[in-house]
Amino acid sequence: MTGDRGLIISRLTAVNYYRLSAYWLPFRRVGTEAFEDGTSIEIVWDRYVFDRHLRLLVMDAIERIEIATRTHLAYEHAHAHGAFGYAVDPASLPKLDPKDRAEFLRHTRDEHARSKEQFVARFDDKYGPNHAHLPVWMATEIMAFGTILSFFRGVSHRVKKNVSSVFGMPHTVFNSWLLTMNVVRNICAHHARLWNRVLGVKPLIPLQGKYPDWHTPFTLQNDRIFAILTICRYCVDRVAPQSSWDTRVRALLGAHSTIPTVEMGFPSNWAASPIWAGPSLAARSD
Repeated sequence: MTGDRGLIISRLTAVNYYRLSAYWLPFRRVGTEAFEDGTSIEIVWDRYVFDRHLRLLVMDAIERIEIATRTHLAYEHAHAHGAFGYAVDPASLPKLDPKDRAEFLRHTRDEHARSKEQFVARFDDKYGPNHAHLPVWMATEIMAFGTILSFFRGVSHRVKKNVSSVFGMPHTVFNSWLLTMNVVRNICAHHARLWNRVLGVKPLIPLQGKYPDWHTPFTLQNDRIFAILTICRYCVDRVAPQSSWDTRVRALLGAHSTIPTVEMGFPSNWAASPIWAGPSLAARSD
């Protein structure tokens, strides 16, 4: 690897050798410790910086999707089963068996006990003697994302359908998206390499007959980050149509034009996808 010795030392002082090495592995000659000709610390660092900004963009999108999911899940469940149905009525979680429901309630109690939120403290001060549980619209705000996933998995078909309809998807597809986003969210939270990762938990791609935009002019490769970016673009367009998120994705790709996007699952004609090429919902409503 070429580069100024002082710069290399500076980079390795800022970023641990083993973290940064993940970004130079693709430049290694197969079966050797040698690098391909032309490999420099600047090229490796560019990939590291690109990945860091990519994780921030993905986290921004997942935050919007997650908050919308929490909001609509609480709303739909409260209308169907009341403020405390999730905690006191087994029929409110028909898709959880007794063991899974007990585990879900244990998590909600623990999250309640650990919470430092002022709205939780005020509720406990005022209603604690009469209510051991928070109303669902408060509980969903302090649930870990994993607990939210269990909650969504456990609710009735009608509640699932109503929540998923906000994102324009069948609940089976949206559930798979949430599971994959949880994995990606954890990767981002631990500042791990994302850009060319092969996903172990794969999101479902909507059926071609009902959702042709997902198969025109290509069908997504669902084990790469481009699938996640496309899902984020689609969902953000529905819950935050005023957002410029997709523009920032394009700007990031433009600022790091040497990134081999094929390793991220980008087809050569990705920009022709109706999901990426079309105007946002906000623009379409003008």
